[in-house]
Amino acid sequence: MTDTILITGATDGIGLATAERLAQSGLRLILHGRSAAKLDQVGAALRDRCPTADIQTVRADFADLTEVAAMAETLRGKMPRLDVLINNAGVYRAPITETRHGLDLRFVVNTFAPYLLTQQLRPLFTTTTRIVNLSSAAQASVDPAALHGHIKLSDGSAYAQSKLALTMWTCATPAEPTAPMMVAVNPGSMLGSKMVQDNFGVAGGDIAIGADILCRAALSDEFADAAGKYYDNDRRAFGPPHADARDPAKCRALVTTLDQILAEQHLIE
Repeated sequence: MTDTILITGATDGIGLATAERLAQSGLRLILHGRSAAKLDQVGAALRDRCPTADIQTVRADFADLTEVAAMAETLRGKMPRLDVLINNAGVYRAPITETRHGLDLRFVVNTFAPYLLTQQLRPLFTTTTRIVNLSSAAQASVDPAALHGHIKLSDGSAYAQSKLALTMWTCATPAEPTAPMMVAVNPGSMLGSKMVQDNFGVAGGDIAIGADILCRAALSDEFADAAGKYYDNDRRAFGPPHADARDPAKCRALVTTLDQILAEQHLIE
């Protein structure tokens, strides 16, 4: 049976490079993006280059959590199972950093959206499903006030806190025999993605480095027992994330806060 893989943020950067590599293996790919035009363009190009692959697309703006929930509902109605979820979509800088619900947009896209999507897609997961969460070498302790949207943060601080928050909820998920494998991965620092080029003004490193580790995390045996772990591709090895992600009490508290905020918005019960 052909594996079904969902990649968020798949219209450029590491997400696109990963999709291109996986499509060459003839897999069933669901590509997510914010722009319908870019999705159509990327989907058509991959179908032309990789005719044995099954390429589908789904659109949602991860800055709007109601669109994330709607996307999950659409996917639940289309397929019986999901073998791999790569939570790649992310943002570093935005012209407007506060959402209409008063949350920090960087936290919404980088932390809340992948968390909500993962929760909403649980009916499609099996014991062999893998969830790969895109972390970063940039990790900083999460300020609860910032998570609630009560204070404003600089771009760098918001990015580092939101990526640690994502890593923490990954590590908070218990490694159970019947649960999907969930791992946090730093794909590599300053790779040549659009995010790096736009925000730091440099070409960046070979983006294939990031695509390679995501493909391995999705499919290779070396990640079969990686549940709850952190892989640092700068070091080419599993290793410890920020100390807060190694503190079970802090991780549980963060997940509780995420659930409370999402419940306040009527996105989960």
